[in-house]
Amino acid sequence: MKKIVIISVFSFCLMLTSCSILSGVAEQIKGIANLANCEYSLNNVSNVSVAGVDVKKVAGGQIGVADVAKLAASIMQKQIPLAMDFNVGIKNPTETNAMLSMMDWIVNVQNTQLAQGSTNKSYTINAKRTSTVPLSVATDMYRIFSKDGIESLKGFASSFKSDGTSSKVGIKVRPSLNVGNQVLKTPNYITIEKNIGKKASNTSVQAKKS
Repeated sequence: MKKIVIISVFSFCLMLTSCSILSGVAEQIKGIANLANCEYSLNNVSNVSVAGVDVKKVAGGQIGVADVAKLAASIMQKQIPLAMDFNVGIKNPTETNAMLSMMDWIVNVQNTQLAQGSTNKSYTINAKRTSTVPLSVATDMYRIFSKDGIESLKGFASSFKSDGTSSKVGIKVRPSLNVGNQVLKTPNYITIEKNIGKKASNTSVQAKKS
């Protein structure tokens, strides 16, 4: 009789643990579904530099001889490093939290895909709230500007506005959430624009083993 009681208690505890795990997984799946319901916008772009030259100096007409020399030298060395930080706003209009484990990104420069990467920092976008996710980008632009020379490069740098955005630079993101050993991703990349929230067109997710 004592053995039967012990087995029954163990089975009951196991059942409670399983229910707890299933409840947690269900909550995570709801979190990734909410990511697709969120609205994505570009708050600003900061710390933008081309070949080590701050684009704010170019946009403000403050570029000097030393800066021109840096740009010219980068072309001669066949390396034109571009660095920038995108600050992506994620607005959660739903009544429940949305969870983010990872965000893949693609950066286009002058309609050419130039770089891609991902951030692995986790975020919780609370219900009815907006969070900012920073994405640091570092890449090389030589293959785009090698033919047109320094004037084209200067024109690109001067296209940036005071908030760091440029009509010649675009970014797309694909949010995802880790559930166990699975990576659940929103079905498509989301094109982000300044002050225009882009909403994913489908709330389903794709499962991919990590």
